[in-house]
Amino acid sequence: MSGTGTPRTPGSAALVRLVAGREISTRIRDKTFLISSAVILLLVLGAMVFQVIVASGAGKLTVGVVGDPALRAALQTQGQAVGADVTVVRLADEAAARKALEAGDVDGALIDGTGGSPRLLVERNAGNSLTATVQGAVSSLAVGRQLAEAGITSLDVPKVGVTTLDPSADQTGERTGVAIVGIVVLYTLLILMGQFVAQGVVEEKSTRVVELLLATMRPWQLLAGKIIGLGLLGLAQIVAISVVGVTGALAFDVVSLPGQLIGTVLTVVAWFVLGYAFYAAVFAAAASLVSRQEDLASVITPTTILLVVGFFIAIQSASNPTGTLATVTSFIPGLSPLVMPVRMAAGGAAAWEVVAAVLIMLVAIALVVRLGGRIYAGALLRTSGRTKIREALRAERV
Repeated sequence: MSGTGTPRTPGSAALVRLVAGREISTRIRDKTFLISSAVILLLVLGAMVFQVIVASGAGKLTVGVVGDPALRAALQTQGQAVGADVTVVRLADEAAARKALEAGDVDGALIDGTGGSPRLLVERNAGNSLTATVQGAVSSLAVGRQLAEAGITSLDVPKVGVTTLDPSADQTGERTGVAIVGIVVLYTLLILMGQFVAQGVVEEKSTRVVELLLATMRPWQLLAGKIIGLGLLGLAQIVAISVVGVTGALAFDVVSLPGQLIGTVLTVVAWFVLGYAFYAAVFAAAASLVSRQEDLASVITPTTILLVVGFFIAIQSASNPTGTLATVTSFIPGLSPLVMPVRMAAGGAAAWEVVAAVLIMLVAIALVVRLGGRIYAGALLRTSGRTKIREALRAERV
C-alpha cells in the first residue's frame, strides 16, 4: 500500500541553505558584483606594480660630466658610498649637457670648473640624493688632489659601525603597509556586501516576494540565509583577493618576509568575518524599515558613516598605533574590525587587547543579531512607507 501522507516540511537548516544558495546564485550573476570584484583585484595588482616601479627607480641617478675624466670615477665611487646606482654619461660641452637635460637623458650635468668651481646643471630640482652624490664626489676628488700635492698618498680612515636599536622596525613597517592595503579591501567589501544585503531586503519587500517566502519559513531563517549566503560570497571574494595579492607580492618581490605577509593577511580576513557579521545584521535591520530603494540611503547612512569613520581612524593608527584614539576605538564594536588589524601589524596591540577586542566584538554581534532580527521580523511585512524601530519591535512581539 502506497502512502500519501503530508509532504515533509524542510527543516530550518535546509531552509537557511536554500536562501543562502539563492543569494549566492543571484549575486554571482550580478554585473555590479562582478565589476566591483574585478576593480578591487586590478587595484591590488596595480598597487604592487606601482611599488615595483617606484622601487626600481629609487636610488638610480644618471649624471652627465663635461670635462675632467676623474670626476666620472669619483661620481661612481661616491654613489656606492651613499647607496645610489650612478650611471655616468660623458658629454662634449655645456650645450650638449643642456640638450641632454631637456631630453631627460640625464638627471643632472656636472660641468668641470677648470680654473673655478664645478657647476651642476639640473632641469628643475637637484634633489637630496643627486646633490649629496655630486658634492661628495667633487669634495673627495679635491681633497685627494690636495693631499697628493702635500705628499700624502693615503689616509687611515676608520669605518663607522652601525648599531640598530630596533632591528624589527623594517619588518613592522612592511606589515603595516600590508595591513593598510588589507584594510582598504576590507572596508570596500564591508560597504559593498552591506549594501547588497540592504538592497536585497528592500527588493523583496517592494516586489512582495517576502510574503511568499514567509509563507514557508520564519523571518529569522530568511535573515540567516541572506547573511550567510552573502557572507560566504564576501569571504570567497576577500580570500581570492588575498591569494592574488600574496602571490603577486611574492612574484614581484615586494615584501621581504613572506611569513609575516601571510600572517597579516589572515588577520585581516579574520576581522572581515567579524565585521561582516556585525554590519550585515545592522544593514538588514535598517533596510527592513523601508519599502523603496529611494528611501534606502536614509536608513543605512548612519551605518555607512560609522564605517567611514573607522576607515580613517585605521589609516591614522598606522602612524600612532599606541595613541589614545587608536587604542580606544580598537575596542569599540564596528570600529575594531578596521582599527585593530592595523594596530596589530604596527606592533601597538598587546595580546590581551586583541583577545578583549574579539570578545567584545562577539558579544556585540550576538546583541546586534538578536535586536536586528527582532526589528527585521517586525518590519518585514510592513510595506507602506517607513516603519519606526519602536513599531517594528512592538509588531515582532505580537
